[in-house]
Amino acid sequence: MFVRIVKMGFQEDKIDEFLANFEENKAKIRGFEGCKFLELYRGKDNTNQFFTYSYWEDEAALENYRNSELFKNVWANTKVLFNEKPEAWSVDKVVSLE
Repeated sequence: MFVRIVKMGFQEDKIDEFLANFEENKAKIRGFEGCKFLELYRGKDNTNQFFTYSYWEDEAALENYRNSELFKNVWANTKVLFNEKPEAWSVDKVVSLE
């Protein structure tokens, strides 16, 4: 399982705009071919920080999403709200306990 974690920091007065954009697009992202799981987290100590956590069939599925009109539109509306440069990690799941 290919996992993508993205850390984003937002201007305080832009958080509601980000959350509205995420709410509007979360089902489309989750429904994108190859996306198996999607969650959004908010920092406990720094509430301006958010993290997306998504599972993809493979790297090609994530790249297909990143090259899609859906991603381009979501990202265009998201990146203008940042207060810091986003960070992203691609990892392989090794163990999962239910």
